[in-house]
Amino acid sequence: MKEPVFVTRPHIPPLDEFLPYLQQIWDSRVLTNGGPFHEQLEEALCQYLGVRHLSLLNNGTIALMVALKALDLKGEVITTPYSFVATAHSLSWANLKPVFVDICPDTLNIDPAKIEAAITSQTTAIMPVHCYGHPCDVDAVRAIAHQHDLRVVYDAAHAFGVQYKNESVLNFGDLSVLSFHATKVFNTFEGGAIVCHDAEMKSRIDQLKNFGIINETEVIATGLNGKMNEISAAFGLLQLQHIDNALASRRQIDSMYRQRLQNITGIRCLGISAEEKFNYAYFPILVEPDYPISRDELVQRLQDKNIFPRRYFYPLISDFEMYRHLPSADRKHLPVAAAAADRVLCLPIFPDLDRSTVEYIVSCIVEQTG
Repeated sequence: MKEPVFVTRPHIPPLDEFLPYLQQIWDSRVLTNGGPFHEQLEEALCQYLGVRHLSLLNNGTIALMVALKALDLKGEVITTPYSFVATAHSLSWANLKPVFVDICPDTLNIDPAKIEAAITSQTTAIMPVHCYGHPCDVDAVRAIAHQHDLRVVYDAAHAFGVQYKNESVLNFGDLSVLSFHATKVFNTFEGGAIVCHDAEMKSRIDQLKNFGIINETEVIATGLNGKMNEISAAFGLLQLQHIDNALASRRQIDSMYRQRLQNITGIRCLGISAEEKFNYAYFPILVEPDYPISRDELVQRLQDKNIFPRRYFYPLISDFEMYRHLPSADRKHLPVAAAAADRVLCLPIFPDLDRSTVEYIVSCIVEQTG
């Protein structure tokens, strides 16, 4: 293979389709602060995703921080150690204490039974993650939150376009937070969004992402600068025109991987529920103990062949220095998450991934068994 193959790469529509948007921005001189493309993208995403209200932000991490501030949370928040570090970082920035609980072995999402056991008098919220775009057990989380009067903020960074029982998974919880980073299924170069249920909450979020300003002379909250610029919003509008084709291509690649890998001893693919409309954001496999070599040895051999998968998520968030002192971070309390982190490998998947390259990647995995 001549070109290296990475786990993902941005989907970029043709330049000639983007140039008219840039010309409009140039002519209007409106670069940010809720310009016309920003307004159009919020409306278009609400319609496409099937959500009531959506606020655009400049990235997913800032969106998480604003979401937590909007709910004015205190104390402890129960979350998963099996995620990107921004999940816990957003809690720490909000002076909230993350409490890590274990995950389900089949979905690698937070285990509702472990949530229930971790609730204390200091618990004010739950922050689950729709890992790889697979929906959490939203029904169980909702029941627990209702019983204990807890807020729920979903880290839905991977869950663009995902549905559960014919409804957008983004409509569950008090707030859901999306990432539009360049590596995501839908991207705006950099960007993010918060999905909420009513106009009052959207207004609060919009104030918080703009320094807490309500007019020229009044500031009513300690907000920050989380606004999305017009170029990113315009790129999002263009991306939205191509998203269905991109998802269809991802689905074909996912199916191809599953077919080719299903009979390889020691390689396990995560299942997809019939109740879900999935977005094929990632293709994780688990390299089990009965595979002939370890996960890390497989990574090295694939890299030697110019294939660059990602151990995503490894290490666990709870293994990092700023969190490992927490009692909930001890791996003995997180056996499923620890095992997944030590075995997971995300294979390359993106819309223009050549099918012959998929065959080559699989052949390199099979090669280790012979």
